[in-house]
Amino acid sequence: MAYKKRGTLQCSDEQKAQLEKISKSRIEQQQHIQRAIIFLRYMEKVPIAQIAKEVGLSRQRVYASIDKALAFGPIAALKDLSGRGTPPVIMDDAKAWVISLGCESPKQHGYSHEVWTIALLARHVREHCVQENHPSLQNAGKSLIHGILNKEGIKPHKIRYYLERRDEHFEEKMAQVLTVYKQVEIVNNKEAKNPKNLELRKSTTISYDEKPGIQAIKNISAQLLPVAGKHATVSRDYEYKRLGTLSLLAGIDLHTGICIPSVENRHRSSEFIKFLEKLNASYPEDWKIRIVLDNHSSHRSKETMRYLETVPGKFEFTFTPTHGSWLNMIEIYFSKLSRSILRHIRVDSKEELKQRILKGIEDSNLEPVVFKWKYKMDEIIVES
Repeated sequence: MAYKKRGTLQCSDEQKAQLEKISKSRIEQQQHIQRAIIFLRYMEKVPIAQIAKEVGLSRQRVYASIDKALAFGPIAALKDLSGRGTPPVIMDDAKAWVISLGCESPKQHGYSHEVWTIALLARHVREHCVQENHPSLQNAGKSLIHGILNKEGIKPHKIRYYLERRDEHFEEKMAQVLTVYKQVEIVNNKEAKNPKNLELRKSTTISYDEKPGIQAIKNISAQLLPVAGKHATVSRDYEYKRLGTLSLLAGIDLHTGICIPSVENRHRSSEFIKFLEKLNASYPEDWKIRIVLDNHSSHRSKETMRYLETVPGKFEFTFTPTHGSWLNMIEIYFSKLSRSILRHIRVDSKEELKQRILKGIEDSNLEPVVFKWKYKMDEIIVES
């Protein structure tokens, strides 16, 4: 290809010094550095082929930069001229259409998906953009669609869960539970200062809940223990056998930290009544037992009510609000139990699982922890 002969590039000493500074800069844009080198080498009458090789550009690109410098001066030519460059290919109305799709459900468009994947949304855009008068999106890929959505902070491929308060008396019920905890705190502080107060107390407070669906899982192959210098961890075969599930019914004494457990196959009213009988037998006959518990149907069933009628005044229930089980302190104990005992447990039978759960709770009762509730406790005022 033949190239026309170009004239001399006029440049003042000040401009040349500026070009030399830019050509050696480590913080300037790469494009500006390349063009400064091109202009300096051109003024030194270095061959175009050598300049192109030095800056890593084609001869056409080098000539285009020189022509711009000859027309507007070397300093002005360092930057792209205003109004030049590639105009935006994707118009705002096309982007708005993509965003509106991201805010809709795929089910509205006949897909089986619950939420969009970026690939599915990109495919839908490509297939329907022409009929929606957005032909510029015919080649839209995942990166383009993701970029359009991300700029607006929209992530239709992700789900964030929230908890809707369906109990219109949530605050009132929460206050009742926190009042119980405040009363427990006052009693515990008095007994810590003067143990003789324990002899005067004729009641206790239990935080109760069920932990259903505890899996009894059996290893198919032998479990290999660590070997010093060879194997750092316990090793297990990936395959295992499910033997069924158990339910843990448990109450933790908020004054002593002692857990009272019952491990059953299910957690119906009959199992709950059995637990209440166990609680009744665990404390003096003249003591009153106050229980913080959730609204499970077995706690309010006819069978449970009939049992409570046989022990009038013995039990007092304080129910947590609907979707407020996090207010129940036994959940803290269950979390600790799951992490320390249940997380990796393997057994040969459901009976073994039951005995190991009971043994773990028995061991924890040797060093009981009295949990202290802190959330919004400063807002609760009770008579001491």
